[in-house]
Amino acid sequence: MEYRQLGASGFRVPVLCLGTGTFGGRGEFFGAWGASDVADATRLVDICLAAGLTMFDSADGYSGGAAEEILGQALRGRREQVILSTKGTFRSGPGPNDVGSSRHHLIEAVEGSLRRLGTDYIDLYQLHGFDAMTPIEEVLQTLDDLVRAGKIRYIGCSNFSGWHLMKSLAISEKYGLARYVAHQAYYSLIGRDYEWELMPLALDQRVGAVVWSPLGWGRLTGKFRSGTPLPEVSRLRSEVAKAGGPPVEDEYVFTVVDALEEIAQETGKSVPQIALNWLLQRPTVATLVIGARNETQLRDNLGAVGWALAPEQVARLDAASAVTLPYPYWHQRGFKERNPPPV
Repeated sequence: MEYRQLGASGFRVPVLCLGTGTFGGRGEFFGAWGASDVADATRLVDICLAAGLTMFDSADGYSGGAAEEILGQALRGRREQVILSTKGTFRSGPGPNDVGSSRHHLIEAVEGSLRRLGTDYIDLYQLHGFDAMTPIEEVLQTLDDLVRAGKIRYIGCSNFSGWHLMKSLAISEKYGLARYVAHQAYYSLIGRDYEWELMPLALDQRVGAVVWSPLGWGRLTGKFRSGTPLPEVSRLRSEVAKAGGPPVEDEYVFTVVDALEEIAQETGKSVPQIALNWLLQRPTVATLVIGARNETQLRDNLGAVGWALAPEQVARLDAASAVTLPYPYWHQRGFKERNPPPV
């Protein structure tokens, strides 16, 4: 397993990370992802560790905290072998302060995650979303206090806009506070918006991308094709789960999948392996958060590492997934002499 530096830190992470959204399966949204219990999760963890995948990502909102509980039990007795990553900020209760990134909620959220995970520290703690109602200074001071207390080792954010992230980094620098070294962002062959502003920012400020849904919300598994019904087991069969993921036109997906299928036949690799390998060759990418309902899916995803697509194959995938950029990005691309796109 390849390891990469996580942003502007000395910490190294494996290029694949197991996401735990499939653990628990509580409610329609997460039930559409999967429903791994402790025994299932323990088996997946065993396979990951045998392959050198040592990083596991969760969130306090996954199945109402059940995902963290199941992960903690699956890792019992081997905490020192792994990197634990989790997230907070989303609503965790009915109260007016049970949401957001206030000092009150962040401290409660971190303490709750530590308890459910059965650990006394979290390697990477990420804000699940931007809280515009709390001063950024309060957010970062709280995270810095938690780092100094030894409860968090590194901090990251997720789903931030470019200005959210840049303003946060500037405040960290101004006051000497802990700095975001990771941005957990959506990025896939059918979702390349990350490249427009967040990738150049990440390159300039050295923020590592922790990529969520690298297979486009299940659309790049190789089972989503024109004229073919959805598989019997798919999160896309749930309108609730589908609406909660990235929007994308079917015809665009089919065009990209056709290109993936051609290269899969040339290389002898699977469609998901091709899609993941393409991402691993992109700038700023530190790790891909892969999900798995079962052992078969996990083993297939693990096959995305240890080899590389040819430059010509990468170029074909780039062309198949290219879209017209919104302003000002299409205009900036016309000034490549002094404003080149990230490569």
